[in-house]
Amino acid sequence: METQQQLLTEPIFKKGTVLMKACGLVVEYNPFHYGHLHHLEQSKQETDADCMIAVMSGPFLQRGEPAITDKWSRARAALESGIDLVVELPAMFAIEHSDLFSKGAILTLRELGIDALCFGSEHGNIESFTEAADVYHEYQETFDAYLHEGLSAGNSFPEAARSAYRSIGLTEGEVDLSKPNNILGFSYVKQLMNYAPEVKATTIQRINNDYHDENITGNIASATSIRKELLRHGEMTEEAAWTLPESTQHMLLDYRRKTGMWHHWDYYFPFLHYRILTMSKHDLRKIHTVEEGLENRLKRVAKQANSFQELMEGMKTKRYTWTRLQRMFTHILCNTTVEEAQPLLSLEKIPYVRILGMNATGQEYLKKVRKHADVPFINQIQQLDEPLLEVDERAANAYYSVLPTPLKAEMIKQELQPPIRIHANNRPQA
Repeated sequence: METQQQLLTEPIFKKGTVLMKACGLVVEYNPFHYGHLHHLEQSKQETDADCMIAVMSGPFLQRGEPAITDKWSRARAALESGIDLVVELPAMFAIEHSDLFSKGAILTLRELGIDALCFGSEHGNIESFTEAADVYHEYQETFDAYLHEGLSAGNSFPEAARSAYRSIGLTEGEVDLSKPNNILGFSYVKQLMNYAPEVKATTIQRINNDYHDENITGNIASATSIRKELLRHGEMTEEAAWTLPESTQHMLLDYRRKTGMWHHWDYYFPFLHYRILTMSKHDLRKIHTVEEGLENRLKRVAKQANSFQELMEGMKTKRYTWTRLQRMFTHILCNTTVEEAQPLLSLEKIPYVRILGMNATGQEYLKKVRKHADVPFINQIQQLDEPLLEVDERAANAYYSVLPTPLKAEMIKQELQPPIRIHANNRPQA
């Protein structure tokens, strides 16, 4: 009888069964910009892949923010820019710290039989990541002990993790694990070793900007700076357009014309504020990541806060980072409980893959890969009765809650639609 570990590490697809090479990308595309196009083109060249597959976050993102437009608009822009197949990263994993975010992505891509995974990083040398991952796995018990010690001392998770990495010698290596894309890349490599060691990992170095850059300085700019420019002006400025393929520009303008907005936390504050003020402390404690007495601080701060910014500033401490708090607020908004989150985040196998969109190449790949898959590939949330999909459905409902009622109902119906199909394999030029 096969052991669980053998089942986890054995390749789902034997070499030669699909006859198309696939490269996986883990993305948010918030929005798809020229830096993403560079990553896509370099990844395709680096891996010699026939099919480029993006596993993309849905309504809410890894930093606990609502996406600027919905997942359908972002999936279409990605397909029109050269991605062949877009699948959804379940919301339960999408709104998590790097190790769980990457776990959900790797488990999803594994079911699609990818040959390679390519991620962007500040470092750009895959050997350094694999060497660091080898050290981590060798000294994981020591790392976990120091991490627990750091958290118990009142440090934030990032600070405690950096200290724990230092305890096993990783901060002295080549990979700077204080950099956000290096941290994510390190998590991808660790999870590949755990769940898909047959997949080749590779990385592309970020160029021309830093992840947290808030100002646009070139046509390859950070998504943070692009969103800041768009939200500050409420329109497509010349500076923002400089950084975006035409397909993304059209998508953003069409979405704003249809909905009257680009999503950000200020729109959700009244709903979040109502939830916090009307929930009992007992019920707040049941929400995923509301822990260590945070329900008391939430109640106290919410009574004084008149905006999302004020709520965040009142909650922010050395221990609780901005991102950590935003994730917590997303879980409150979506009513994600500890009881449902713990078993879902412990899954060792994704029970389905949800297809958002494809072009002709992606459709051909899916046709071949379905023959060898052992989980269903679904198009609509009503096709399966799965706890992960229940969380996705609530996340979609929460995301669209800020829209006017007739439009809200129309947008929610998209959850029942078939995947987007793009017939031409377009590839814009930066």
